[in-house]
Amino acid sequence: MIDGPSRRTLLAGSLAGLSLPKPALAAPGLPARPNILVILADDLGWGEIGSQGQRLISTPNLDRLAAEGVRFETAYSGAPLCAPSRCALLTGLHAGHGTVRENPEGGPQRSLNDADLTFAELLRLSGYRTACFGKWGFGPERPGQASHPNERGFEEFFGYIGHAHAHQYFPKYLWHNGAKVRLDGRQYAPDLFLERAIEFIRRGGDDPFLLYFPTNLPHSPSVIPGDAGRYENRPWSGPNRRHAAQVARLDADVATLVRELRAAGVAERTLVLFTSDNGPHSEKGVTPELFDSNGPWRGDKRDVYEGGIRVPLIAWSPALRPRVVKQPVASWDVLPTLADLAGVPVPAHLDGLSFRGLLTGAGARKHDHLVWNRPRKAQAIRRGRWKLVRFAPHIAGAGPQGRVELYDLATDPGERRDLAGERPALVDELMSLLDDSIGPDPRLPYGLKTEITGGQVVVTLYNGSSVPWREVELGLNRARARTMPRVDPGSAISVGFALPGGSGRRITARAEFDAGGRSLSFRKAV
Repeated sequence: MIDGPSRRTLLAGSLAGLSLPKPALAAPGLPARPNILVILADDLGWGEIGSQGQRLISTPNLDRLAAEGVRFETAYSGAPLCAPSRCALLTGLHAGHGTVRENPEGGPQRSLNDADLTFAELLRLSGYRTACFGKWGFGPERPGQASHPNERGFEEFFGYIGHAHAHQYFPKYLWHNGAKVRLDGRQYAPDLFLERAIEFIRRGGDDPFLLYFPTNLPHSPSVIPGDAGRYENRPWSGPNRRHAAQVARLDADVATLVRELRAAGVAERTLVLFTSDNGPHSEKGVTPELFDSNGPWRGDKRDVYEGGIRVPLIAWSPALRPRVVKQPVASWDVLPTLADLAGVPVPAHLDGLSFRGLLTGAGARKHDHLVWNRPRKAQAIRRGRWKLVRFAPHIAGAGPQGRVELYDLATDPGERRDLAGERPALVDELMSLLDDSIGPDPRLPYGLKTEITGGQVVVTLYNGSSVPWREVELGLNRARARTMPRVDPGSAISVGFALPGGSGRRITARAEFDAGGRSLSFRKAV
């Protein structure tokens, strides 16, 4: 771990904007199966970093990543609040299809389950080392249950499991995998997450890694160790000064992680994705208007207006050339993008599309439409230039019949002029498309499943992709069984193997197959 003085030295260098070396002149392109670092900020607004107009809070390191990498001008979160947004990011489904569609405040919050497939499960199947350090956000706080990070593809987890617990910056405990780690309430949780992430990067290994870093900065309450640093004497309220210091600390933590990638010699084969789970908050005394936290957009956290769902998205690697992407993308595009980069068949019936081609300038498929869903609250759909917002009855002054608004984002990006009364046919068309876009989880079962029964280990391979898998061979440890020349999308095959003897012996199921001309191998510990 990093001790206190060493970390303060690192932060000082980061805040001075000195921590990131100049980029190489050549960008050779992303390697096959790159390492992946996904950094998820908590309630960071679109306009709270300098590269998108922020002037009061200094974010030199994020600004440099944006200048050196790919900055997405039109990036959307999965929802205007935490839990459903994180579900969309992890699973590739928007909140009209995903398992988690609301925060606890909107009613009972659902948890992830065995039917969910996260990007960690997908990459781990194909041999990636996986870890999550920070705010998970889906309870219950109990090991072994289907919503635990270890059950959803992360080999190592350290952080908060539940939603409300992550509001405590100096917690009395955190979770390490399935065990509670007791703390004295004097350790700042974001620092602990950073230390674990550094250890993971330094650990190295022969296999590529996926590191998911969902920090709780800068979520309310606006708590930091000590004073607000360079913002302590600004003529703002205490919560606003501390909020600015939280954003600056987030910026410094990003710089530290990038520097560790360079020091470990893996930066050139690593892709860093930085984004936020929703728009800026206005909680416990923070006033986003002071910082212009939502930029030119209307609304903030909890709103399905642009300010609640537009978020920063930066992709950085020394292997990428700088560019700005205007094409709309959403957080549910992350899973298919990571699958594409890792050479893994993309699951079928996702709402997301791979934006790999936007990283390289080759271009990528465009969404026909994007959907946001807050049950019993509000919904929105964007198709091209048009954005429809629908409020539930009796919500936000909507009246007994609800309320529908229509905006032309090409001429009215601030969503100020409601055109619903002028374009009734378009309103009906978009409402019908919105209704059709909300329903049950459409995905197919995907991957390797194992079951121990009657002295056997039954290994099942589910083809949940959109292409046939050919020359499929299943195995358990050294035992092999050629089972089928072809497994079509939506189909599965199962083979039973004798349970290996010997206590404590590691048992691993595997599948070898060809998908679209690529030879692939899946592995899963029993």
